[in-house]
Amino acid sequence: MEYGELALFQGIAGSEVEAMIRCFHMRRARFAPGETVCAYGESCGEIGVLLRGQADLLRFDYAGTRTILARVEAGDAFGEVLAFTPELGDCVEIVSAGESEALFMEFDHLMKRCENACGYHSRLVQNMFRLVTEQTRRLSRRVEVLSRRSIREKLQCYFRLCRLEAGSDTFLLPFTLSALADYISADRSAMMRELKKMREERLVSVEGRQVVWRGDGATERS
Repeated sequence: MEYGELALFQGIAGSEVEAMIRCFHMRRARFAPGETVCAYGESCGEIGVLLRGQADLLRFDYAGTRTILARVEAGDAFGEVLAFTPELGDCVEIVSAGESEALFMEFDHLMKRCENACGYHSRLVQNMFRLVTEQTRRLSRRVEVLSRRSIREKLQCYFRLCRLEAGSDTFLLPFTLSALADYISADRSAMMRELKKMREERLVSVEGRQVVWRGDGATERS
């Protein structure tokens, strides 16, 4: 993804983007699959934008249990100042889901008055807050899923949200079924058993990451 394609730089001329990268002392970094992109509590107040690839916002509790909080796509923003401070010994990290690359900048450079009087500084701030709003929406969507009591209800809620976002009954999951279990905070074996029942009832069809959802109007059960 080129700089001009990023929502962060929307409405900013290409020549100004390069100038702002120098002015804001932004840096680029590449990451291998499974590599930590950002560890909350150790990011020194940086904000990152994923340039290419995908990553996961993960929480590890004191027992080492992994929970996927959100999937980070190319163009999305992330960083400690955009999330929360880990408590109770939990660890929160952004982990690369494959080969990826990110652009980093210090939060202070974004919020303070530009010493060089960059004409597009305010536009950059506006764009960043749009990205924060989108991240908040995605985290709210996950809260909606987790608010359901049973595994079936969580799956139904998640599939409906995916269908609405895709605008079609057929859509691709953003991650594997194993990762989906982490996302809905369910035991993988129990989730797979529930998915099997839903397939047998013709509520859903799953082939790899492709899902066809037919379950609207079905009675949810535990």
